[in-house]
Amino acid sequence: MTGVDLNADLGEGFGIWHLTEDDALLEIVSSANVACGFHAGDPSVLRRVTASAAARGVTVGAQVAYRDLAGFGRRFMDVPPDELANDVLYQIGALNAFAKAAGARVGYVKPHGALYNAIVSNAEQAAAVVEAVRMFDPSLPVLGLPGSEWLRQAEKAGLRPVREAFADRAYTPSGTLVSRREPGAVIHDADEVVRRCVRMAVEGVITAIDGSEVKVEPQSICLHGDTPGAVEIGRRVRAALVEAGVSVRSFA
Repeated sequence: MTGVDLNADLGEGFGIWHLTEDDALLEIVSSANVACGFHAGDPSVLRRVTASAAARGVTVGAQVAYRDLAGFGRRFMDVPPDELANDVLYQIGALNAFAKAAGARVGYVKPHGALYNAIVSNAEQAAAVVEAVRMFDPSLPVLGLPGSEWLRQAEKAGLRPVREAFADRAYTPSGTLVSRREPGAVIHDADEVVRRCVRMAVEGVITAIDGSEVKVEPQSICLHGDTPGAVEIGRRVRAALVEAGVSVRSFA
């Protein structure tokens, strides 16, 4: 039986503001990318989500980002490499403290938003994030876009790279994500999202925005927690994967 991980961005709230339906999504996914406080999340959010994930046996992942609460981590920041490495190390450590309190641990690292996109090609910043993970725990898997500078450098440094694809994001012919500033960057049709996920998991390909076929072969598929109707879409995706003979299980 083919297997794939389902991950979602969770804990994306701050104080009285809540963006993601964490408990409902934790019933669907096998891995939780928990915001570590730099783009979203505060100590109470981190503790609640890690405890909830641990109780359900869902793997906790550190979703690290630029220090950009106002921009939700979606704005590129030209952070010096040593400072970026320290920021990422800080975030992993903070989340791990709450994970340990819940009887779990951080099981992998996934960059968020603008940082995720930047290190697809920015070698200097990719190296900084790799160094932060290596300093914290070189046994941690790292999630990223296939063919990215981030995964290439991670593997070279002895980290375990994990190929990720996105359920509701449009792809360019080169295999990168279409910028959210462009029309059609996010796919809102639930039927289309479900079809794409099954095809990615079974055939390892996705149709790019120009109609060409892109090889992705994901080990993990991301369900965006802030997408309208995310919970229902997630339930449908998981059910369709299982029906297609794909088991949903964590890579970590």
